[in-house]
Amino acid sequence: MQEILLRVRVSQYASCRQLVDALELGADDLLLTNRYIYDSYFAGFELPCQVVFQEKYGAGEPSDDMAEAIYADIKGEPKRIVAVGGGTIIDLAKFFTLKQVSPILDLYDDKVLPEKGRELVIVPTTCGTGSEVTNVAVLALNSRHTKKGLAVDAFYADEAILVPELLKTLPWHSFAASSIDALVHAVESALSPKASETTKLFGYKAMEKILGGYMQIREHGQEARFPLHGDFLLASTYAGIAFGNAGCAAVHALSYPLGAAYHVAHGESNYAMFTGVMNAYMERKRDGEIAVLNAFLADMLGTETHRVYEELENLLNVILPKKALHEYGVTKGDLKDFAHSVAINQKRLTDNNFVPLTEADYYEIYKKLY
Repeated sequence: MQEILLRVRVSQYASCRQLVDALELGADDLLLTNRYIYDSYFAGFELPCQVVFQEKYGAGEPSDDMAEAIYADIKGEPKRIVAVGGGTIIDLAKFFTLKQVSPILDLYDDKVLPEKGRELVIVPTTCGTGSEVTNVAVLALNSRHTKKGLAVDAFYADEAILVPELLKTLPWHSFAASSIDALVHAVESALSPKASETTKLFGYKAMEKILGGYMQIREHGQEARFPLHGDFLLASTYAGIAFGNAGCAAVHALSYPLGAAYHVAHGESNYAMFTGVMNAYMERKRDGEIAVLNAFLADMLGTETHRVYEELENLLNVILPKKALHEYGVTKGDLKDFAHSVAINQKRLTDNNFVPLTEADYYEIYKKLY
């Protein structure tokens, strides 16, 4: 059994000045980012590269429509894509490194072989996606009313660069949602049947850093996050390494219909599903890796294992208050459609479930979270 596969060089710089000096950006480079990030950190450097601002093409989660529109506006044939941003920026950039990008749906339908045509450098500005070290990109396929990931080797970055300074302007909600996303990555990858002892090292270390940070924030307030940004960035990357090898599972799978239908941020939609899925696992199997996980979490949270998910949710609610599904506008009629979509469209994820779950099980989880 393969222990771990590491395909991305990971670097870290203390400042954006150091980052710019190291990258030596030129006319053949394309910088994909957001305007507020560029204005806050890069405007004073007079960069000679082509710059594209993602929000010009729409807000929220990345979609096939957004990717097609941006790609149509890219000038020339850049040799290197530098993605500075959160999950939306990173996932879009992965598509733009391919030799053939459009039509996007042909890639999902296996009509086109994804081949890498450009170098990719990823600089995350959130502490959750972990996508800087994975071969996964997720788009909302608007024409098909679903959200779906694509995992291909061509999506691996050549380099991932961590710059804690870039988290200074991250809004609280984005920090909260993205770091909870990283926590879910770590937990799901630890429970995956594809997990190895080595991937679990990364996953459990990510959990330790994230939960330890949350407890500091609970004790000292939201401002306590600022000196911890380096830890949260590393935790996100560690979780990315873990799930990039072992995969995510039902939490992510169940979150996709919510995110696609009601435009809920990815990390927040994961949190909406998180403890619901964990409790469903516990109803079916209490031994094995979930017992190891529960003991680890209980020790960190200072509680008993039978109360671990109650206490975990209490802590997470300090960071991001959890909402019931109906608070997002979800109707009871949506729940069966959501469950069917998971069963049909998300096997890439649900194959990694800790225990097998059926479409009926997904429906029951949704109902309990409604």
